[in-house]
This record gives sequence, C-alpha cells and structure tokens, in this order.
Amino acid sequence: MSRIVVLRLGHRIIRDQRLTTHVLLTARAYGADEGLVAGERDDELLNGVRRVVENWGGEFKVNYVEDWRKVLRDWRERGGKIIHLTMYGINLPDIIDEVRSLWRSGRDLLIVVGGKKVPGELYSIADYNIAVTNQPHSEVAALATFLDWLQEGEELRREFKGGKLKIIPQRRGKRVVRID
Repeated sequence: MSRIVVLRLGHRIIRDQRLTTHVLLTARAYGADEGLVAGERDDELLNGVRRVVENWGGEFKVNYVEDWRKVLRDWRERGGKIIHLTMYGINLPDIIDEVRSLWRSGRDLLIVVGGKKVPGELYSIADYNIAVTNQPHSEVAALATFLDWLQEGEELRREFKGGKLKIIPQRRGKRVVRID
C-alpha cells in the first residue's frame, strides 16, 4: 500500500492544542504514516505525540511545516493525491471507491483537515474535496471516518511494533502490559 499523510492546517497554540493532538493521535491509530502541522509552531504538541509513539509503538512521524502550500505543490509533483476533508465536498460514499483504488494502486494520499477558516484556494488545489456528511462536525470525526472507509476496517487490526506498552483487550477492566 502507499503512504497516508495527514496535514492539519491552521493550528493555534492557545486554542487548538488538544484538538490538533486528537487529529494526530487519530491519524496514527487509524493507519496514517505521518502527521504534519501547519500554523503556529508547537514543539510541546509535537513532542507529546512523539512520546505516544515511543510508548505505544509504530512508525508514525510528526513534523511542523511552515509553508503548507509548498507541501501541497511538492506532494503533487511526486505524484501523490491531495484529499481535503470538508463538509462542502462530494459525499464520502460517492467517491471512496475511486480514492481507495488510487491508494491501492500505489498513490500516496495527503489528507488535509482544517483548523480555523480554511483558505478558499485549498478547494481548487485539492484533487478531492470530500464530505463526511454535509453538516458541521469535528475534523477528528471526519478523519477517523474517512480513514476507516478507505481501509475498510483493516486499520483496526494493525499491530504497533516497538512500543513499551500494549493493551490486552478484555471484556471488563483494563490490562496494560509493559514490553521489555
């Protein structure tokens, strides 16, 4: 399969730290390979996500990008596809087969989720503007739903190797083991 990278636009330290953290953790848990943050540089946020990867495993990378437009230009030049999750786009069920086919054929996907008001130019830059409902809701919910539909639930069986902690699923209670 090809790579999945999530770009979070418009991060603001004071207002968005928790939400951007949730975007990145959702990206990681649902099978993305990397998370990029554009907006205000927030090393505390990035280091917090890196600690999660260190403790819980996986190969997820997270980085700050100063110029999101350059990221999109470079992505397209390398042959990747740009997907903008927005409530104004084509409904997910109507386009997911096409996007899934591109991804399975080796095309890298850059999934863009907004923070504050998304610049209008993004709608014309993106290869796909995709809506997970045409109603206002959370970018975290849109990202999780999109990644689940893209991978048809396979991401839920993914193993995160190299971590220090692992949850042992059970009906009741919590069981977390330390891996040496």
